[in-house]
Amino acid sequence: MPNQTRPHGGNQPNRRMLRRALFLLVVCGIVAFGVLIAKLYQIQITQHDLYESEAITQQVRSTTVDSGRGTIYDRNGKILAMSATVDTIYISPIEIIMYDEDPVFIAQNLSEILDVDYGEILERTGETDSWYQVVARRVEQDVADQVREFKNEYDLKGVKIETDSKRYYPYSTLASHVIGFVGYENTGLAGIELQLDDELTGTAGRVVRAKNAYGTDMLYTKFEDYYDAEDGCDVTLTIDTTIQYYMEKHLQQAVDDYGVQDGAAAIAMDVNTGEILGMVSLGNFDLNDYQAVSEETQAEIDAAETEEEKSALLTAAQQAQWHNNAVEDMYEPGSTFKPITMAMALQEGVVTADSTFYCGGVWKVAGDTDEGRHCWLLTGHGMQTLTQCLQHSCNVALMQIAQLVGAEKFYEYVDAFGLNEKTGIELSGEAGSLWWDSELFCNPYNQTQLAAASFGQTFNITPLQLIRAMCAVVNGGYLMQPYLVKQVTDSEGNTVLQKEPTVIRQVISEETSEIMRGILEQVVSDSTEGTGKNAYVSGYRIGGKTGTSTDTVTEAATGAKKYIVSFIGFAPADDPEICILVLLKNPSSDTGVAVSGGNMGAPTVANMMADILPYLGVEAVYSEDEAENMDHSVPNLVGLSLEEAEQTLTAQGFTSRVIGSGGSITAQLPAANAVVAAGSQILLYADSEIPEEQEEVPDLTGLTYEIARERMGWVALYINTDYANAANIQNAIITQQSIEAGTFVDYGTVIKVTLSNTDASTNAIA
Repeated sequence: MPNQTRPHGGNQPNRRMLRRALFLLVVCGIVAFGVLIAKLYQIQITQHDLYESEAITQQVRSTTVDSGRGTIYDRNGKILAMSATVDTIYISPIEIIMYDEDPVFIAQNLSEILDVDYGEILERTGETDSWYQVVARRVEQDVADQVREFKNEYDLKGVKIETDSKRYYPYSTLASHVIGFVGYENTGLAGIELQLDDELTGTAGRVVRAKNAYGTDMLYTKFEDYYDAEDGCDVTLTIDTTIQYYMEKHLQQAVDDYGVQDGAAAIAMDVNTGEILGMVSLGNFDLNDYQAVSEETQAEIDAAETEEEKSALLTAAQQAQWHNNAVEDMYEPGSTFKPITMAMALQEGVVTADSTFYCGGVWKVAGDTDEGRHCWLLTGHGMQTLTQCLQHSCNVALMQIAQLVGAEKFYEYVDAFGLNEKTGIELSGEAGSLWWDSELFCNPYNQTQLAAASFGQTFNITPLQLIRAMCAVVNGGYLMQPYLVKQVTDSEGNTVLQKEPTVIRQVISEETSEIMRGILEQVVSDSTEGTGKNAYVSGYRIGGKTGTSTDTVTEAATGAKKYIVSFIGFAPADDPEICILVLLKNPSSDTGVAVSGGNMGAPTVANMMADILPYLGVEAVYSEDEAENMDHSVPNLVGLSLEEAEQTLTAQGFTSRVIGSGGSITAQLPAANAVVAAGSQILLYADSEIPEEQEEVPDLTGLTYEIARERMGWVALYINTDYANAANIQNAIITQQSIEAGTFVDYGTVIKVTLSNTDASTNAIA
């Protein structure tokens, strides 16, 4: 075939295709660059912070620097809670693999040093995608040093130690319900530790360092940022550790002496400021080991058949011991409420100090369908003065007084005394109150609620509400705001919070308050008429009121009749400084002491006051009888002549018996400085020695103090007591003794006895 040549212009389709391709290429390029630019804009501009953060996360390692938790002090600067440096031991499973370290070897040694289960540690080493597996927290310094030695000796990269902090409570169980505790993360879980957690915690710091591809710190780099931690604030409480100690000591003694079955509570308040000086809820628990329960309770838990039962029992026991009876419980105050009813009547002018009331043993009000309401003394008290109405704790008289006040006005005073509102104390879980609806309470055709309320029944309040109201009755009529936190200061000492006494309102006048102080003092000081006579403290002026009420919670749950016995007292009666309320929940009726506030609550408060008032600097003024009957310290007689020794003992109110025929004293029983009952017979050994054999302790319960002292003296044993009423001590009855009968002890042993004025027919339920 002959060659054919293309005609002119035969390559134009190719040019068109090329132009189209170039056009498409340009368009695609523009679109592609547009998308790229948009993406770059998104990455570098709109999402800059996100990608920067992720890049930093991949390139740097941040370590938290714990802030120091603030210290908690009592009002005198004594440390109640503090933090100390400890260590946390952890392992890095990734690094154990990375550096070819032996996980079994590590687990075995750490288990031995830290007393942690070997299997648990070995299991943690198997978390091979983890850099951080905790083995033990809050390890003490000496144990942590052993881990360091082990780590350094074998150059173990997978074993780590980091600084941590641990909360310490120097007084262990003291004020445990007030102070509270923290969990493993140093976060407050109860008490002030919880309520002021934000203030105590502070702000954690950070150390930021560059890290390598393995996630560990890069060596030889200068990149490091350090952000200081800010320590938490310090908190100063109104609690006084000395007052708290005395309260816990005597409340625990009352629990033991009276067989209290369901716990006890006590509150001490500064009458004039509302400051809480002490708050007790028994039983206590050790703040340094807050999850531990008593040995007796643990034995009951261990006896359970299944792990589920054990866990449930443990949880219930822990919740019970953490429960603050003084703040979280409501109860019927019983006769401790009667002073409030009387104060209303005096303030309203419906009664005067000269008023009289007759008690025939029963009283009927509108709405009663039976024979009426009985006084606790069924035979009645007869005609009484206003003072005697409280001295006798007469229900009938108080019902009459309340009717004079009237239901509506009575209810107004309930509000005014703060009994229908929470106090706002700085503790979680504060209970409120349970009162009748005002319309029902004020029904003129049914005054049964008013009658029962007049002597503290058919409503529920908290111990804190009652003591605040009683303080208002005796401090001039001022209802104060109770508080536990006195001051908060930051880590540099600057005051963040300073609390001052706050008057909520004046409820009664100064004149009414003065009359009430005088009446309440007679309840205690009159040994013939007063149901509170067991609260008397020799040398001091005490006022107060007994109370015995039904434990409605226990009765509803079990059907059994149980009682809460109580006493609320203040001192000095003429110029009050401190008020103390004590509650004993369900004391035993088998202790030889009649179950009543007068027989159990009153002496408990007396014992507290006997220690606290001297501590507060209140001077005792003793009568001649009191000074003569008080327990005395035995002088040192060794080395004196027989005549000198006998004269010394006579001058101090002791008698003596001489053993031996020498002219000088070579030994004595009891030893010098022993505190024994006044009038005790001191044995003087004149050139002779004390026998080495022992004597059997006799049973002293049921004897008067005087008879027991005489009997013990003839077997060379001695007694003393913390019974506060020296004027009536000789005839008080022994209900408990510190050493059980039948025990053999050395001659000269001093046995402490618990006394009660068991003229209880006038105190049976008052």
